[in-house]
Amino acid sequence: MNTERSEKPSLKQKAIHETVQLIAISLYLAFFFCALATYTMLVANESGSSTLTYGFALINALVVAKVILIGEYAHLGKRHESRPLFFSALYKAFLFTLFVLVFHFIEEIVKQLLHGRNVATAFRETRTSELLARTIIIFSIFIPLFAFRELRRVMGEDKFRDLFFRIGATAKP
Repeated sequence: MNTERSEKPSLKQKAIHETVQLIAISLYLAFFFCALATYTMLVANESGSSTLTYGFALINALVVAKVILIGEYAHLGKRHESRPLFFSALYKAFLFTLFVLVFHFIEEIVKQLLHGRNVATAFRETRTSELLARTIIIFSIFIPLFAFRELRRVMGEDKFRDLFFRIGATAKP
C-alpha cells in the first residue's frame, strides 16, 4: 500500500482539495446556469440586463456547488453507495436536488423577509411554481454530475483523472 495514501491529509491539503472541488462543480453548474439564463433572456426578449443575469447565474453556481459540498460533508446518500452505480447516482441526484430546494426555499423566504414582509406573507408569496421548475432543471443537471462523481468514487480520483485528462489513458495495450 502506498504510504502517502495511508497518511491523513493535512488541513492545507483538505482546503486545496475542497477548493478544487468547489471550482470544478461551479464551472459545471455555471455552464448550465448561464445557458439557462441565455435561453430565458431570448424567450423573454430581454437583452439589457445580461451582465446582471449572468452574474447571478455564476453566483448561483457557486452557492449550489457549496451546498453540494456541504451535503457530501454531511454524508448525504452514503447509505446507497453499495447499490449499482446507476441507482446510487440517481439517488444522490434526487437527494441533493431536495437539499438544494430547501436552500432555495430558505433563500426565497429570507428575501421576502428582507423586503419587510412577515413570515406568513413570505411563505404565501414564495413563488412555488418557479421553485418547482428550478428543482426539475437542477435534478436534470445533477444526474450526469453525480454519475461522474460516483464513477470517480468507485474508480479512485487518480485513475478517473487519468482516464479523462491524460493522453493515451484510454488506448488499449
